[in-house]
Amino acid sequence: MTGQSNSLWKWFLPLLAAAAGVVFYGVWFYEYITFQVPLRLPGEDGRPAVAAEAQTAGEGKLEIGDGKPSSIQGDWPCFRGAAYDGISREAKPLLRQIPPAGLKPLWKLELGEGYAAAAIWQGRVYLFDYDMKKQADVVRCVSFDDGCDIWQYSYPIKIKRNHGMSRTIPAVADGVVVVISPKCQVVCLDAVSGQKKWSIDLIREYGTKEPLWYAGQCPRIEQGRAIIAPAGKETLMMAVDCQTGQVVWKTPNPDGWQMSHTSILPMNFAKNRMFVYASDGGITGVNADDGQVLWKTDQWKLRTNVPSPVDIGNGRIFVSAGYNKGSAMIELKEQGGVIVPTVLYTLKPDIFGSDQQTPIYYNGCIYGVRPDGQLVCMDLDGKIRWASESANKYGLGAYMIADGMLIVLDDDGVLSLIDAVPDGFSLLSQAKVLDGHESWGPPAIVAGRLIVRDLTSMVCLDIAKGN
Repeated sequence: MTGQSNSLWKWFLPLLAAAAGVVFYGVWFYEYITFQVPLRLPGEDGRPAVAAEAQTAGEGKLEIGDGKPSSIQGDWPCFRGAAYDGISREAKPLLRQIPPAGLKPLWKLELGEGYAAAAIWQGRVYLFDYDMKKQADVVRCVSFDDGCDIWQYSYPIKIKRNHGMSRTIPAVADGVVVVISPKCQVVCLDAVSGQKKWSIDLIREYGTKEPLWYAGQCPRIEQGRAIIAPAGKETLMMAVDCQTGQVVWKTPNPDGWQMSHTSILPMNFAKNRMFVYASDGGITGVNADDGQVLWKTDQWKLRTNVPSPVDIGNGRIFVSAGYNKGSAMIELKEQGGVIVPTVLYTLKPDIFGSDQQTPIYYNGCIYGVRPDGQLVCMDLDGKIRWASESANKYGLGAYMIADGMLIVLDDDGVLSLIDAVPDGFSLLSQAKVLDGHESWGPPAIVAGRLIVRDLTSMVCLDIAKGN
């Protein structure tokens, strides 16, 4: 019996060690590779499960509504606004103290599950939506006055629920609106009439691999061209003529880098206008005129990179991520006519990182929400000036800067107004403005009217001072 027992232990101990390893890996994966929110499985909320089945945006349907464009002036035409930096430069003063009765929505929309936020152009609000009942992607144009539909363009496509569905922000300029769908379809419509101009299926035509949790890249429009990063088999980035749908230039993808959730950053350096994209394999800067690669580096890479690069000025680019990645400052230098990128420093996530939202560079400091939920202000040398501490945490909530304030949403839809100054954390006022959860869509603001959303609804709030 003793020999038989020793034999059993001989086999049992390695199996026990292997099982412990699996458990350890599972715990590590849950803690660091997820957003620390449970995967929302099909059918868990009582709605029917939907099988994944891509169809073409060419089968679209245009429906005209009763909404009318507002006469309110001002635009927030794309992800992070016209200057691509998350900062409103309107002179209109905003509330510093929210009234005791709170903020009553000017209008409210019920939406399909997602985080796709608003773009505002010429009195119209544009958003990408998903209609669960019809199983269709929907591009919506509503009135900035009352939220009534001006038009809707939809096409059938079946997708599974996976941490929401829609999550990208339209780009509007020169009379067109361009969107990227969850399953990597690019659609261009007339911004006034809603008539379709063209569409591109990035998966079918360019070999794009659909990112985990669907596409999060927001398109750019510059000089009449839609700037898209397919990160496909042969094409990393491309420019498409918005009026004709013709491809103007393509950037090759010899390294096989794949699509991340980040959006393209336009910036200037060394007399070059360039587009900077952080894919899963590294960061590339290409010439805005012809798409030729100006520089690239694999010193910063992450398959599930979400926050976009931030232009700090003087050739510096700040990048950040979650998943225990942290952040880094990259500096571009011109040497003998060649642009060379160098990592100046890296920071651990407990100093500065970002799971989801893109940080904001403002008046010499970088503001953002760390993976621990704290809002922080950091100088350009990587030193924290202040943190909001455990009493003020914001989860994965979105934020922007307007009238010298940080306007921050937490996961549950509590809106906070905070002084955007490096001297210390100063909470001015706060109020709950959304009834749901996962309030992750980046805010948009025009003329003191703030548009925010949670998982299933969008509201327009008047935060102008004196109204």
